[in-house]
Amino acid sequence: MDEHPVRVTVTDDLQRNRWTVFFRLILAIPHFIWLALWGIGAFFAAFVNWLVTLVDGRSPQPLFDFLAAYIRYATHVYAYVLLAADPYPGFTGEPGYPVDVVLGRPERQNRWKTGFRIVLAIPAIAVTGALVDGAPYSWSAQANGGGGNMSFRTAGTGVAVTVAFLAWFAILARGRMPRGFRDLVAFCLRYAAQTYAYVFVLTERYPDADPALPESAEPAPPSPVRLTLEDDPRRSRLTVFFRLLLAVPHLVWLALWTIASFFALIGMWVVTVVSGRPPAGLHRFLSSYLRYVIHVYAFVALVGGPFPGFNGRQGSYPVDLELPGPEPQGRWGAFFRLVLAIPAFAVSSALGGALAVSAVLAWFFSLVTAREPVGLQRLGAFALRYHAQTDAFAFLLTARYPYSGPATHVADEQLALAE
Repeated sequence: MDEHPVRVTVTDDLQRNRWTVFFRLILAIPHFIWLALWGIGAFFAAFVNWLVTLVDGRSPQPLFDFLAAYIRYATHVYAYVLLAADPYPGFTGEPGYPVDVVLGRPERQNRWKTGFRIVLAIPAIAVTGALVDGAPYSWSAQANGGGGNMSFRTAGTGVAVTVAFLAWFAILARGRMPRGFRDLVAFCLRYAAQTYAYVFVLTERYPDADPALPESAEPAPPSPVRLTLEDDPRRSRLTVFFRLLLAVPHLVWLALWTIASFFALIGMWVVTVVSGRPPAGLHRFLSSYLRYVIHVYAFVALVGGPFPGFNGRQGSYPVDLELPGPEPQGRWGAFFRLVLAIPAFAVSSALGGALAVSAVLAWFFSLVTAREPVGLQRLGAFALRYHAQTDAFAFLLTARYPYSGPATHVADEQLALAE
């Protein structure tokens, strides 16, 4: 597929000034005021742009430039507030900010798609809310049968706000933005910018939810916990329609396995703190449990298509988890493992909201087209990957902390199937 006409470029060096970070929200007040005033003008300009494009089939250049500058400015402000960039942004939306938006030129657009643009944009607006702030949503549902921390919700904070809150403390301690946090916020802002451009009728290309696009120039740090996605995005309408009903046996078995895993985890923690190495038997048991959790979550969230097995065996499901064997771990790190995992639990919970939204949208889309949208599937896979890394860390299966950046996680086989 061709590159999306709305792109976000990142030239940030991760260095942060602790004083400006500490007072970031106060410093941003003038931008909040100007952004609100400009937003009023953008609303009316977008309406006029919609009417003209509906008649002429193309955005007028002056309106295109005005709305493009507003999207750039909004991205600059949010990047500053959410700590994805450090310099104080300008007030005109001029290009050149460390987290910037690149938009193409006005293009021919289908009048039917333009006429129903706001309706067509509803799914993208829902995903944007879950990724950025989560504010427009109030429903929630818990999925605690698995690892215990995957909250399928969109109420409260979204991914970018959660990450920024945690990054605020990290920066005050280290004077540096964690790279994974920066890249995750940049992905959220990229999707939001593409949604704005689609709603404002600057492009008819739908926002792309794939977290790994475009590929980062810096390779992601290696992790002993990897998620592989080799599933064909085609779906059976019948199994999609009854997906939750079909998952009932797995949810019952998952609840029973969770009880046993709780006691196994206590034993794992005691032995690791005493000996500095997790016992092999408990490590295998909890690894199979976590792998089974991912299989079930992938099935329920439509990231995977086939009905999973009940044993959590590696290689038995197209959305699979690769876990390391037992390895030596520091006793103090093991002793305080659950406390150390609290920030990762928070990010995993926020990503669970994005997973829930993508699952609901994929359900409707799959019923109509018999196919899972590839972008939503990979967004769901990213959320599952981070959840798996978080639980693997909390369960003492590895001492490696989860990496929050939207690293490439899609197997070559899945790419070929998607094409």
